Amino acid sequence: MHIDIYSDTICPWCYIGKKRLQRALTARPDVQPTIHWRAFQLNPWMPAAGVAREEYLRAKFGATDAGRIYANIRDVGATEDIDFRFDLMQRTPNTIRSHRLIAWSAEQAGDDPQGQMVEALFQTYFLEGKDIGATAVLLEATERAGLDVELAEAFLATDLYHDTVVAEDAKARQMGIQGVPCFIVDGAYAVSGAQEPEYFMPLFDLVLTGQAAAVSMN
Repeated sequence: MHIDIYSDTICPWCYIGKKRLQRALTARPDVQPTIHWRAFQLNPWMPAAGVAREEYLRAKFGATDAGRIYANIRDVGATEDIDFRFDLMQRTPNTIRSHRLIAWSAEQAGDDPQGQMVEALFQTYFLEGKDIGATAVLLEATERAGLDVELAEAFLATDLYHDTVVAEDAKARQMGIQGVPCFIVDGAYAVSGAQEPEYFMPLFDLVLTGQAAAVSMN
């Protein structure tokens, strides 16, 4: 089984969705998927330097709605042991560079280096409120993920994987993905949103049954 996860590094529901998928997989040790994280930009218009957090919230949600929306996300996050610290955020970053780092991490050695990189970026942004568009912060996340900081620094000084990130985002939109997280299982089944673990179980069964049938036919 293979799962492609389209997400954005500044999407709180993507962090919640990651935790819920992990719980689903923990409950189903018979399911051992390969997982690949794919880029989606919630704000493709974002300037390279990002924008001040307050300015972003006013433009996107309005001052009143933003408080209500993020209070709800904090409550949901608490159920997944995520202590969202939206109050610490000073800037909303452009996420191209963090997505490039995720793409780079998939080629590094270690136990699930890409998953570790995604988790490190989520923790750095959502638990500490740091600007994950800044090189120094991206290198902090790299160290947290247990990856080579010097290699990451050299990589970030290039434009490698920029086109890959843009292409993944474009492909997602061509597929009809309008929001994230979105989980694509075996290239055929889509789960949209941060669904509870129970939501994945029938899909796991469907895919495993299909795999078993294919093996028996061979």
